[in-house]
Amino acid sequence: MSTTFSQTRRRSTVLEDSEDAQTVLEALTDPDCRAILEATREESLTATELSDRCDIPSSTAYRKVEALAAVDLLEERVRINTSSKHATEYRRRVDAVSASIDTGGLVVEMTPLEPDTETASESAAAANDGLEVDSDGLFAVADD
Repeated sequence: MSTTFSQTRRRSTVLEDSEDAQTVLEALTDPDCRAILEATREESLTATELSDRCDIPSSTAYRKVEALAAVDLLEERVRINTSSKHATEYRRRVDAVSASIDTGGLVVEMTPLEPDTETASESAAAANDGLEVDSDGLFAVADD
C-alpha cells in the first residue's frame, strides 16, 4: 500500500489517497478487526492472546493483525521473554478515525492514542535486571 499522508507526532494522520482511506474504512467495518482494536487499546497482545481474547481462530487473528498493522491502526512491538524466544505483540495506535468527502474524494483522519508513560518494553526491562530499552522504546536488549 503506498500511502499519501502527512503526519506529525501526536497529531492526526490524514490519508488523502482514496484507495488508502477506503482500505482503512474496510478494516473498521470488519467485526474481527474491531474486536482486535478494542482488545489492544489498553495493552499489547500477541496474535495468540488476541485469538483467545476475541474468540477468533488463530489464523484469522494473524491475518487481521497484519491487515491492521499495514494501515497503521496497530503497531508491532517485540515482547522480550528471557526464558524462550521473543514474541511479536500488537497495540492499537489510534484513538479515533473520522471520514469525510471533499473535492478530492474520500479523506480519512486518524487521531493517535496519547503515548503511554511506560511501554511494554520498559515494563519488561524493569522486571528483568540487565535489560535496556532502545532509543525507540520498542525493544529491550540484554546487557553483555
